[in-house]
Amino acid sequence: MSRVADTMNHWLSFPENIGKLMFSSRTQDTHNENTGFSSIPADILDTPKEFIFFLDVPGLSKTDIQVTVENEHTLVIKSGGKRKREEVEEEGCKYIRLERKPPQKRMRKIRLPENANASAITAKSENGVLTVVVEKLPPPPKPKTVEVAIA
Repeated sequence: MSRVADTMNHWLSFPENIGKLMFSSRTQDTHNENTGFSSIPADILDTPKEFIFFLDVPGLSKTDIQVTVENEHTLVIKSGGKRKREEVEEEGCKYIRLERKPPQKRMRKIRLPENANASAITAKSENGVLTVVVEKLPPPPKPKTVEVAIA
């Protein structure tokens, strides 16, 4: 960023990403030393009827991933970080190099907006991407004004 933009950003205190205010994450974007978990990168799509979360979970099967809701408004995604090494069936074969890291223990907590329906959540894992769909609650009915005749 240029010096002018940095100064304006500082003076006006604009966040770099407004979406982080609405969908705040409870974990850091990097490895969290206190819990042993690292964060899961996510893209969040707001549609008229639902919120859709796309999270990277490469190398994990759907049985390795947990999706839960805490306190009615916190979406929690966890993975155990286990990957089985391909077994060598032939006698005398062994790995000479192992460069691919096994997945780490990962967790992401995302605060859901007030209009999210925590009881209507679906999730699917395909090609290393976990897609979580959270339906929105219908908007509250507008208050009716009733005119009362004065006798």
